[in-house]
Amino acid sequence: MVDVGGKPVTDRRAVARAVVRMSPETAGAVARGDAPKGDVLGTARIAGIQAAKRTAELIPLCHTLPLTFVDVAAEVDPAGGTVTLTAEARTSARTGVEMEAMTAAAVAALTVYDMVKGLERGVEVAEVALLEKSGGREDWRR
Repeated sequence: MVDVGGKPVTDRRAVARAVVRMSPETAGAVARGDAPKGDVLGTARIAGIQAAKRTAELIPLCHTLPLTFVDVAAEVDPAGGTVTLTAEARTSARTGVEMEAMTAAAVAALTVYDMVKGLERGVEVAEVALLEKSGGREDWRR
């Protein structure tokens, strides 16, 4: 791991996004809340939050962070056949929360896949990207 002991503790925030592509019919089922496995969006939200809390266990050289906030929001576009998951993570620490936000978005997207695979096998986790980070040495925005 990188030694961050000499860095100052600052408020840090990161936002990441994952996009899941599927047919309009499958996206419509997600939006209506009538997928066979139940509440896709609620389950994906909880999975993403849990994943953010376990990021250091999943990514070997990641620091364990005291998260002060994590959430995952979902937006469904039935006509476009997409579910967009946006994760936000915050902490007051010596290192950033980019990996926690990206892990939350990625696991939320994988959860959407798992919950709709019975409706459609062609679902694709198409994109996971950091959108912005603040705190620490410099702020950054895509």
